[in-house]
Amino acid sequence: MSDSSQSPRGKVLLVDDEAAVRRSTEKWLQMAGFEVIGCSSAAEALAQFTPEFPGVVVSDVKMPEMTGQALMAELLKQVPGFPVVLVTGHGDVDMALAAMRQGAYDFIEKPFNPERLVETIQRACEKRRLMLENLRLQQHLSSSSGIDRRLIGMSPAIQRLKQEILTQAELDTNVIIYGETGTGKELVAQSLHEFSPRSSKNFVPINCGAIPESLIESELFGHEAGAFTGANKRRIGKFEYASGGTLFLDEIESMPQHLQIKLLRALQEGVIERLGGNTPISVDLRVIAAAKTDLREEESFREDLFYRLNVAQLHIAPLRERLEDVPLLFEHYVRMTSEEHAREQRLLPDQDIRTLQSYAWPGNVRELKNIAMRYALDRRMSVADILFPEEKPLQLSALNDDPGQPLAVQVAAFEAEVIKRSLELHQGNIKAVMETLDLPRRTLNQKMARYGINRSDFTSTPD
Repeated sequence: MSDSSQSPRGKVLLVDDEAAVRRSTEKWLQMAGFEVIGCSSAAEALAQFTPEFPGVVVSDVKMPEMTGQALMAELLKQVPGFPVVLVTGHGDVDMALAAMRQGAYDFIEKPFNPERLVETIQRACEKRRLMLENLRLQQHLSSSSGIDRRLIGMSPAIQRLKQEILTQAELDTNVIIYGETGTGKELVAQSLHEFSPRSSKNFVPINCGAIPESLIESELFGHEAGAFTGANKRRIGKFEYASGGTLFLDEIESMPQHLQIKLLRALQEGVIERLGGNTPISVDLRVIAAAKTDLREEESFREDLFYRLNVAQLHIAPLRERLEDVPLLFEHYVRMTSEEHAREQRLLPDQDIRTLQSYAWPGNVRELKNIAMRYALDRRMSVADILFPEEKPLQLSALNDDPGQPLAVQVAAFEAEVIKRSLELHQGNIKAVMETLDLPRRTLNQKMARYGINRSDFTSTPD
């Protein structure tokens, strides 16, 4: 039990027309650490409610003038998914189950166990907190403009990078971008182009490490018809196509040395020649190069070319050095994936946020994006399930592997696994699980709360 002097565990709008019941429930919840606003009618509750209300509503069902169900319908109209807990009489279970299908977070039967009420409200408050945090993140993303919309993050490292990009974009000089795999070097290069005087012209990326050495010269400089076997017609190269705009050379450290010489000449003189041709072609472009490691430490990379490119440098911090940006990035990609596949967006529980921020992210933002996509599309999997698939939770078979565990631990693991399997079998249909396991609703809810089992992990629609 929390002391009332401590910070509130959550805010509760308590609605009950019976004054004595309302006062006693209000007192109990305050002792449990909640901030409580008591209302004697649904109309009074609606007058207190705003879409930004940072808590939950607990309402009796049978009230004069406006029932708890009608109140819930009005609240859900204002805030879809808002957690409403209904308090019902013993004979109203069928009605309560119908209310669950209509969007109620949960229901409590009278006479209720106060501890059960506190547990339910605590979980509902956590859901509301996640809803508001999700809304805050979405508002931040939607209100962002310019470079804040392109490069997502609020860490000091990403803020410095944004400022450096805006400064370098105006200078129109060659730039080397350093960053580990998956940090977003091409995105930074695109931003340099987008905010530069060349933004109306082409941004032309080429990955020097992904093109066979026999073709890269043709890719860069183009060729005339008949220049080599298979060259049936003239082809414009990347240099020529990027003229007036920006050429982005990714993984430039993998460029063959003989091409480095031609690249240096093109940068020095602003002139190229197509393969098989003799006519000089003037080009005017900005070159942005990207590498994973310091080019001065690459023995095969020409020093004179390095100094030609190294007018300015940008360094992208790996994700493990800006973990405060992880939830914002993760939520962004979850939302993008959900919208693309017409799925309801998942909220991100505290445990998943902690898991995200405790991970080293060797693949950086590219890895995070892939994890976020899987998380958005498979509601049964937590972040830990995706990141650490080899570390499975205790299954029935595991009980035989470690018979030295205390009996209570083995029984709890068995019980949790049976409930999970039944929820999966019935796709989260609570009524079907109750019937299969022969458990009353209250007992099932208590066990699910004890083992941290969420119904929403097994179904994409409310039960």
